[in-house]
Amino acid sequence: MKKHLNKSIIYLVLSIAISGCSLFGDDEDENEFAGLSTEEQFYERALDQLNGQNYRGAISTYQALESRFPFGRFAEQAQIEIVFAHYRNDDMEAARAAADRFVRLHPDSDNIDYAFYMRGLSSFTDGGGLFNRFLPIDHTKRDPGRAQESFNDFAQLLALYPDSVYAGDARARMIYLRNNLARYEIHVANYYLERRAYIAALRRSQYVVENFQGTPAVSDGVAIMTECYLRLGLDELADTSLALLRENYPEHASIDNNGDFIIRTEITNPSLLYTVSFGLVGDNAVDPPLAPTQRPITSGSQQIINDQQDIEVEEEGRSFLSIITLGIL
Repeated sequence: MKKHLNKSIIYLVLSIAISGCSLFGDDEDENEFAGLSTEEQFYERALDQLNGQNYRGAISTYQALESRFPFGRFAEQAQIEIVFAHYRNDDMEAARAAADRFVRLHPDSDNIDYAFYMRGLSSFTDGGGLFNRFLPIDHTKRDPGRAQESFNDFAQLLALYPDSVYAGDARARMIYLRNNLARYEIHVANYYLERRAYIAALRRSQYVVENFQGTPAVSDGVAIMTECYLRLGLDELADTSLALLRENYPEHASIDNNGDFIIRTEITNPSLLYTVSFGLVGDNAVDPPLAPTQRPITSGSQQIINDQQDIEVEEEGRSFLSIITLGIL
């Protein structure tokens, strides 16, 4: 009986504590929005906070407006402005989610093009910022997933609303993103090439040449194709790629003054000093040959056939005396 009484007292205390926390939260919420009773007042408060760069406060007020007046005349505007507030608050995932929600709820809104634009902008990274100014970070070497998302969102905006006021900026950002996506493929191709995975490197470089025409990375793609063909012993395809490189990119670093192709002889192998100093001190490469640039004149199987034929010719030319003496005489 005493145990049950103690348990009842504990449950009662916990219930009172939880109720007190809930009441405290409600009081805090009421204090935050004290004096606001109409939809217009909530919207004006949120707009003042947004203009004053109090983005967290603006988000909270917009959310309160929507919960109190879900069908009011400012609800739709609050939902689109909260996208911008999340974006300026550096919460890109929340901004993207808010933009997706607006597209679902208001497909016929006059601000629908802005929602698509902000959705693409939330995934866009241009490599700026204070942190990136002091560290040698190449954003084209990072996972291109977000860049591809941003590119697709901007492409959808241009496809659906080509006359939007945001179309020009979206198009410029798409060019930047496309260049970065092509450069990423080149990094991967070089990675495979340095590890002598020539087929994989060839496929990546071909993908750049075929799908990213007009980007600066195409010239590097043709150069990698040339080297891969050389190392695979496909000399005719190598000559075709080299002719293409000479014709369209005569100043490329892989072509010497005589127009001959320069085979790379270094592989990336950063030293510890190079790594810890972010490339400021030390070396990043060693120079053993990567692989032969052409195959032997005949393959291994053909050489076996030729050797067998030589043996047969020798046996046909052996004398009767040589045969009966087992080659002794």
